[in-house]
Amino acid sequence: MLVISTREFREKQGVYLKLAKDGEDIILKSREKGSFRIVPVTEDDTLMSKEAFFAKIESAIQGIKEGKGKAIHSKDELLSYLDSL
Repeated sequence: MLVISTREFREKQGVYLKLAKDGEDIILKSREKGSFRIVPVTEDDTLMSKEAFFAKIESAIQGIKEGKGKAIHSKDELLSYLDSL
């Protein structure tokens, strides 16, 4: 794990971003604003705010109430549906 200052990060940004991408833990330390961990974004990460996530859930629930959902009653139906995606 590397702990670096914001000044050092600004001077060698590319180096530290590559290290983080390659799996190195990088902690960026600021006297005024605290510490931050630099990690690369992966395909599995969500880039949605908490509010947007819950709004999407509410919209889906409303759609189900309006009959817009798809009922799946068996494992085979589920597998068939998932294969169609």
